[in-house]
Amino acid sequence: MKESSTEDFDRIDLKILRALQSEGRLSNADLAERVNVSAATCHRRTQRLFKEGYITGVRAEVAPGAVGLGAMVMVGVVLDRSTPESFGAFEGAVTELKEVLDCNLVAGDFDYLLKIRVRDMADFNKLHGQKLIALPGVRQTRTFFVMKEVKENARLPF
Repeated sequence: MKESSTEDFDRIDLKILRALQSEGRLSNADLAERVNVSAATCHRRTQRLFKEGYITGVRAEVAPGAVGLGAMVMVGVVLDRSTPESFGAFEGAVTELKEVLDCNLVAGDFDYLLKIRVRDMADFNKLHGQKLIALPGVRQTRTFFVMKEVKENARLPF
C-alpha cells in the first residue's frame, strides 16, 4: 500500500472505511445505505479500497477464551547480533509459529516484542522451552503474562 493519510480519501471513502472497521459483516446494500451512496457506487469504491491496499482483509474476532486460548503473553526478545541477516532469520522463523499473533521490531530494551496466545502457563512454558528460545539468534527473552486485557484490537483513529 502506498504511504497515505486521510487527506487522500474523500468523505465517502472515509465513511466506508469507518463502517467496515466497525462492522465488517455489513452487506454491500447496508453499507451503501449507511454511507448514503448507491449500491453500485459503494461496491466499486470498496473494491478499489481493497485493490489499493487500504482494506487488507475482513475477519471475525474470535473470543480467545472460548477456543481455549485464554492466556496472553508478551515476550521481549533480544537477539545476539543486530544485523540484517540475524533480523531476517529471526523474522522468517517467528512467522511460522502459530501461537505468535504479533511480532514487532521495537526500539528500547528489546529487539522484538511478541504477542502470544496460549492455553495457560504450562502451555507457554512448553512453547518457550521448545520453540521460542530455539529461534535463530535469540540471546534473551523477557516474559510478561497479561493479567487483564484493558484495550485490545482497537479501531484505527481516523
